[in-house]
Amino acid sequence: MPIVHSISGLRATQNDGLSPELINKYISAFSKILPNGSVVVGRDGRQSGKWIEDIVLNTFTNSGREVRLLNVVPTPTVQLMVEHSDAIGGIVITASHNPSEWNGLKFIGGNGVFLDEQWNRKLWNEVDLISSYDALSKTNENKIYIDKAIEQHIDKILSLQIFTKTDILNTLRKKRFKIVVDAVNASGSRSIPMLLEKFGCEVIKLYCDESGIFPHTPEPLPENLKDLADAVKVYNADLGIAVDPDADRLVLIDDTGSSIGEENTIVLCTESVLEMKNLLTDFIDYNVVVNHSTTRRVEEIAEKYDAKVFRSPVGEINVVKKMKEVNAIIGGEGSGGVILPECHYGRDSLVGSALILTLIARRNISLSELVKELPHYDMLKTKKQFSGNIDSIIGNLIKEFPDGIPLKEDGIKINFPTKWVQLRASNTEPIVRLIAEAKSYLEAKELLNRAMKYLQ
Repeated sequence: MPIVHSISGLRATQNDGLSPELINKYISAFSKILPNGSVVVGRDGRQSGKWIEDIVLNTFTNSGREVRLLNVVPTPTVQLMVEHSDAIGGIVITASHNPSEWNGLKFIGGNGVFLDEQWNRKLWNEVDLISSYDALSKTNENKIYIDKAIEQHIDKILSLQIFTKTDILNTLRKKRFKIVVDAVNASGSRSIPMLLEKFGCEVIKLYCDESGIFPHTPEPLPENLKDLADAVKVYNADLGIAVDPDADRLVLIDDTGSSIGEENTIVLCTESVLEMKNLLTDFIDYNVVVNHSTTRRVEEIAEKYDAKVFRSPVGEINVVKKMKEVNAIIGGEGSGGVILPECHYGRDSLVGSALILTLIARRNISLSELVKELPHYDMLKTKKQFSGNIDSIIGNLIKEFPDGIPLKEDGIKINFPTKWVQLRASNTEPIVRLIAEAKSYLEAKELLNRAMKYLQ
């Protein structure tokens, strides 16, 4: 498989690109473009993560930097520990939702968010200037182990105004929700159960041994969550929580054992925040930001609360930049990513879990009943291996849908009053993604088929 670098970081497969030389070059380049100061390093728990961590550590410390090691923690924990400290950057050793043969690096700036396009260009240019690799001696100097990073993350969540200004935490604890957790034996294995226990939940750990051995394909899509769905029914649980290996994405199984769909994570979190918007006094306009690939349900929820939705290209940094631009109260992506600025500017499955559980507790209904109240849309997604230029396909799609409104901010998206179709290149894999959403399955299928013919 090829080496993939994008605004989402660096990813490659073992024995086919993922080498000590590659890691050393990227960390050396990253260190050169950062100002002086300490860096924070965490990893998602993959078994290949430890040798990568050793190279990351040695590269930084040999250049004189102090490294704060968090061990196995979620990506949002690393982001939070950078944003709310004097660290000038961070590294997460992860390939996010990719299978176990993949690993890589996510690069975090001093503000706790991923590098934007401009800074990524600086990084890649610096990588290109490095022509040789020298094995580095190991050193015990300039490294600090931080053992309580997850606890600090959870404390930050519990200090949110939705908890400090209301009695919702006591309401949650009285509910004693029974929740099954599938963390694919990776970085959410400790953090998600620990947070849920703070909420008084009974936690059933399905795949939470932190071994880094994935029990199934790690992307938290419905087809990969059958064991979780079955466990929810077997244990008569209130819901199931699934996260990807670095625990920045959140997907839920409802009390009937059905997946609510990853798109509904940000929808429910948006409703939870807007329902309590008056508590968040730093926000006046109540703006919401999601990417162009996210369900239109977000707009319909926002309208209920006189909030406005803005769109950005796919990619967490793109969403965050737009959120900062419009001072958004919440943002995220339809893949299960939730960003709450009051906590930190990063996709965070722990924050998402807290927001959805508080919404369920306030409404005093089940998750399945909560989802039934949402606006109805059908979304279809597909992907295809593709390494060419999609410009010609974009032109064809504009001609195919002359009655739609074309948007070229992220690939091509054709908008209609109650439906849309989008084609875009992936930031993380050598593929193109095709998405269609409409009020009915047949309408969405028609959009997808009309667009797909240009990829044959």
